[in-house]
Amino acid sequence: MKKLLLLISISALLPALGCTYAISRDVARNADASLTFEAISREPETYQGKLVILGGMIVRTTALNQGTLIEVSQKPLDYWGKPRRTTATGGTFLIVYPAALAPLRYAPGREITVAGQIEGTRSKTLGDAEYGYPILLSKELKLWPLERPPLSRPDYLDPLYDPYTSPRQY
Repeated sequence: MKKLLLLISISALLPALGCTYAISRDVARNADASLTFEAISREPETYQGKLVILGGMIVRTTALNQGTLIEVSQKPLDYWGKPRRTTATGGTFLIVYPAALAPLRYAPGREITVAGQIEGTRSKTLGDAEYGYPILLSKELKLWPLERPPLSRPDYLDPLYDPYTSPRQY
């Protein structure tokens, strides 16, 4: 009987311990899930004012007079709203956040998910060419924690492993 009670208690707690989507339910419910990044990047003015959820890897963070500009290399999102670890990208988009963000925390290489309202485009010069990047006015941001890359071999189990020397070549 005690085992059955314990099993029921654990099963009741599991949904509360589960993962949640990157963006809050209220904001995600109002977002237009049918819009793709390709459509937005082709004609951002057409979708101006629409709320979308995008994500990717931070390329650059710039402080503005009133807020922060984040340049993001777009990546497809997984089921939970986290950018997938892939080399595929649809291009670059810009996020305008209305408050100051720490540039060391929102550093290049960090993964980010944003729910933002499409505001149009901003032209940036890259070399000799000029490109138009979609701009999103941030409603909600999710900065993903840094993940340690998996070890190729378990050095911590090696009795001869010394963390203060350079890695051995085999």
